[in-house]
Amino acid sequence: MTVEISTVAKVAKLSRIKVDDETLPELARDFNAILGFIEQLREVDVTKIEPMVSVSPMTLKIRDDSVNDGDKQRQILVNAPDTREGFFAVPKVVE
Repeated sequence: MTVEISTVAKVAKLSRIKVDDETLPELARDFNAILGFIEQLREVDVTKIEPMVSVSPMTLKIRDDSVNDGDKQRQILVNAPDTREGFFAVPKVVE
């Protein structure tokens, strides 16, 4: 797949990037080099390689998936301008 100069101009217009006409051929070459590199990557056999979480070996922590209230109700409500019965109190908006 090759990228033509007209395609580069269209991409620049859609991206709302001002590109001078004399730089379009250079951008087309750059796009084609990038696409060529991607094609090279597609040729690599990765069927026996396990997906990685990170580039450094690590084990993710497994913890119980449990629901709780966080036990921080007082800390959360301390800065509220108005509270009632442990909840935020807000002014009535609809009459």
